Amino acid sequence: MTACRPGLASRPDSLPIKEYFDKGLRKALLLLFVVTALATLPCRMRAQAIVLSDDSSAGVGSTTLAKPDLMYERPTQRTMASNFAFDAFGPYPMSGSAFAAALNQLSNSPPEWHQGAEGYFKRFGSDLGIVGVGTTTRYGLAEAFREDTLYYRCECRGVFPRLRHAVLSTLTARHGDDGHRVFSFPALVAPYAGSMTAIYGWYPNRFGAKDGFRIGNYGLLSFIGENISLEFFYSGPHSLLSRMHLNNTHGAPAPGPNH
Repeated sequence: MTACRPGLASRPDSLPIKEYFDKGLRKALLLLFVVTALATLPCRMRAQAIVLSDDSSAGVGSTTLAKPDLMYERPTQRTMASNFAFDAFGPYPMSGSAFAAALNQLSNSPPEWHQGAEGYFKRFGSDLGIVGVGTTTRYGLAEAFREDTLYYRCECRGVFPRLRHAVLSTLTARHGDDGHRVFSFPALVAPYAGSMTAIYGWYPNRFGAKDGFRIGNYGLLSFIGENISLEFFYSGPHSLLSRMHLNNTHGAPAPGPNH
């Protein structure tokens, strides 16, 4: 006779692993939303924000008032156009869409698109379309809100401070002419704008808002992964990535969007 803990022997009504992952992802993104909102909470009733700033000498973060960056210069329209093209049609959306389409092909999701090359390219085109709509929404709203959507690599040292910077940059942006950090509404809305457009634009009719929200969660997760890769795998001003994705701030290239 084998002993087992109550409730774990047989659970025919238990959720599939994918649904457990979806629930965990929702909780993680909600926590990210709360932490980012608190990190950019307005203070002293002024147009300043509280941000996590890094002490480059100690390698640890401290909470301080956001101050104008005297070295900051807003990107030119040409730079923004170049970054938009990179974010919508560059190597990250292409490779990410190809990978996501392969996973959906393996799980036959949605089954209405069937298998084979035709089914794969439908899924690939759908994923790339979601990225395109989301990117257009993010850049368009950022322009209206006077936000800088570029990703700025952390000036701190150490794996965890840099990782924190990359993750928090997913829902923050530079604002105004002084470039202070703020919570970014365009960054929050963009992935869900893309997924909802897909759900009501070209997905089968049985899909609804709940599915759009779930797909948007995965889009936001992919933005986090992209920021982390830009933070840790960028290899200097002469790399292929920097040549494709330039930023004129501080007179040096800096890759990636500030999602």
